[in-house]
Amino acid sequence: MTGTLTRLSLLAALFFLALTAPSTSAGRADRKQKKIEEREKAIKMANMKAAGQDVVGMTKEAAELRSYELRNKKKKGLLKRREASLAQVLFPGASPEEYGLGEAVPAFAELVESKKTQLPFEFYDLPTCPEPSDKIKKRFRRRKNLGSRLMGHDLKLSPYNFATKQSKGCTPLCMVEIGGKKLRWMRKLVDRQYRIHMTLDQLPVLMRSKELNYAVRGYPVGFKAPPSYTGLKEDEFYLYNHLKFTVTYREEPEEFEGIRITGFDVHPVSIAHKVDDVKVEEGKILENSASSSFPTCTRESSPVNEPDTYLALRSGASGEDMKVLYSYEVNWVESEIPWADRWDVYLVGSPDDEIHYFAIVNSLMIVVFLTGAVATIMIRTLKRDIAGYNEMQTLEEAQEETGWKLVHGDVFRPPQNNSLLLSVLVGTGAQIGSAFFFTLLASMLRMLNPIKKGQALTAVIMLYVLCGGIGGYVSARLYKFCDAKAWKKNTLATAIFFPSIIVGMFMVLNVFLTVVGAATAVSFLTIFLIFFLWACVATPLAFAGSYFGFRAEKIEVPTKTNQIARFIPEVPYYANPPVSMFLAGLLPFGSVCIELFFIMSALWLHQLYYIMGFLMAVLLILVATCSEVAMVMCYLQLCAEDHRWWWKSFLNCASAGVYLFMYSLWFLASKLDLVGVLPVVVYLTYMSMISMAFGLMCGTVGYLSCFWFTKKIYGAVKVD
Repeated sequence: MTGTLTRLSLLAALFFLALTAPSTSAGRADRKQKKIEEREKAIKMANMKAAGQDVVGMTKEAAELRSYELRNKKKKGLLKRREASLAQVLFPGASPEEYGLGEAVPAFAELVESKKTQLPFEFYDLPTCPEPSDKIKKRFRRRKNLGSRLMGHDLKLSPYNFATKQSKGCTPLCMVEIGGKKLRWMRKLVDRQYRIHMTLDQLPVLMRSKELNYAVRGYPVGFKAPPSYTGLKEDEFYLYNHLKFTVTYREEPEEFEGIRITGFDVHPVSIAHKVDDVKVEEGKILENSASSSFPTCTRESSPVNEPDTYLALRSGASGEDMKVLYSYEVNWVESEIPWADRWDVYLVGSPDDEIHYFAIVNSLMIVVFLTGAVATIMIRTLKRDIAGYNEMQTLEEAQEETGWKLVHGDVFRPPQNNSLLLSVLVGTGAQIGSAFFFTLLASMLRMLNPIKKGQALTAVIMLYVLCGGIGGYVSARLYKFCDAKAWKKNTLATAIFFPSIIVGMFMVLNVFLTVVGAATAVSFLTIFLIFFLWACVATPLAFAGSYFGFRAEKIEVPTKTNQIARFIPEVPYYANPPVSMFLAGLLPFGSVCIELFFIMSALWLHQLYYIMGFLMAVLLILVATCSEVAMVMCYLQLCAEDHRWWWKSFLNCASAGVYLFMYSLWFLASKLDLVGVLPVVVYLTYMSMISMAFGLMCGTVGYLSCFWFTKKIYGAVKVD
């Protein structure tokens, strides 16, 4: 019977192998064929680049080369296996807008920004044509969120008109007189390299050059010419007052009705229009006026940049205001590029995803190293120590014990100094960490899109407010462990400590921003809204969390605390601040410093950052690093018979915030070219806020990890 079963099993196995062998061989053949195709495509793309093919143009060849260079970014999923377009990656769930022939497409004016300053202005702060009185159609309206208000983003209709597939030559727009302070301010904007940003069908306007193979968002207000170029004694500033817009579109009657916009380019021109013989009311829109005609701007002409006709930003010969005629032209060009690939050009030249993988691998190496150190402590050293302590039989042997067990009667003694402050700091750090974690989780689940203006900042603020209960609960439980009774004082301090510091710094900064007229100056309504969120949502949640925290049982510890504190011998230098803070803060910061560079570039250099999955991985690595560093430092401190680990465990990891601020100073000196005092103050103020939040979060992780660690090791020892 057994032999029959064996023969049947063998036959079944052979039958299974016979069925799977063809599919396995077919799979191998497919993979081999795929590798061959990838190699051939790589050779083809290399030959195209060697032949001088650009990657920023709207031709089929440029789009193909661009798509190949961005192939790693066009993948989604946890393991980046599924192919996707950048539109699906950047804007999940977004659908294309389709326009009929002659339909008006609104162009929105955004901020006027510069990398040399962190003081953006609104488009209509410039001496330009007045804002159209037309109302924005419902399909094009976008709600302003709290984050966009704080960042100064306020979309307004631009004065330029775009009718689908209706090209137009040079079109006079309006006449403006500039003089006095406005003229000096415009020269300053040109000197500081301010750029004007606009969007059409949610596409940012681009300046691109096939010859130089570059593409950059926005167009400059003007340009500066040195004396060697103009022959003058000092620099001369010129204004771009004519814009050549090119709108590319795709038309596929078999797939969809109307057209889909696939590109929005601009080429600025500086031209001194001949306006002396024409009488025009200042600020009046001239586009539909038949009475106004200018010899330098006709429907058949197209102004170009010529040194002889540049428009200099200077007053007249007798000091009168300069007259500026703004004009523009629109050219609609059909393209073969699909709508899903229209975002490719905006990410050309951005760091490849492989760099982020290397950053994570680098961080993982730190975690592996620390995990080995912790494993050595937990498995070898502690196991040997615990076994030795538990085997002591006589009183003489117990008296000869040394090491961390000696402080078992004091290790859970509540901190004698500022226990209220420590509880508040840990509760605040727990609230900040929870808000950051839930924000990244929402981004990974496609519940919010970090590319959309202000959405990520709104999510962080709202989730911080909603996590007030977590902060109140953690702070209350720790404060109760310290045998404190002033729970109202603890709860109120937890609710107002961090927000009061941040809002106080922001209010002082907002005064200076309002004085200079920056777009990021916040209105009274926004300030009231923030106060409402804190007073009516965050604070009640903090009190609710505190209520449940104080109602819960006191945290149990495995040993009893002696009535008299044990004498603390001289502690080694590496276990005492500030040396311990210097050593412990370095590794958590080192685990995130590479990814931090990309985040800083997105914040201050106006680059795109959308890979929230990488950021979540970095956050988890940071938490693991802080935990393990804190436990190692705590073990070394306890071995030195120092039981005052409460504040040290928090400060050791919180020092990572100091490293972050020092890194921001290096970034300011080496990567930013800020001009003026106020831009530097703005940068340092915001970075100090971020560094403070980062330090509180890391310190909380270290504190809670040490609490768990001490409970574990002392719970494993037999104590009389």
